[in-house]
Amino acid sequence: MGVVVIDGSTVRSFVEDEEQFKKSVDERFAALDLNKDGVLSRSEVRKAFESMRLLESHFGVDVVTPPDELTKLYDSIFEKFDTDQSGSVDLEEFRSEMKKIVLAIADGLGSCPITMVLDDDEDNFLKKAADLEASKLEKKASP
Repeated sequence: MGVVVIDGSTVRSFVEDEEQFKKSVDERFAALDLNKDGVLSRSEVRKAFESMRLLESHFGVDVVTPPDELTKLYDSIFEKFDTDQSGSVDLEEFRSEMKKIVLAIADGLGSCPITMVLDDDEDNFLKKAADLEASKLEKKASP
């Protein structure tokens, strides 16, 4: 377990490092593309969000949401990502929407730092942002 402290500037810096951000988003896309066809289907996007349990819990407490309501929520998320309304999400659409989401997180954090406890093997964008910031600080500190 590790503890990281980040604020909006840390997250924004991660997005602005186009090479690192693109690499991270592309890796996440590849992991979500279960059938390796180069696009994300509605079910692949839903499985990704179900695994995060964002819609079934509130501050770590399970919330009972009717299945039809969950389906509507997952469908609306998919439609937000599927900007060309092709019925699937390609890599460019995924990159674009993830950038918007992560920048919205940065804006929400602003200059107020938050402390996060993360598993060392946890792989998420906020941890990657903190790791990138730490590596920059280490480089500055090195002679």
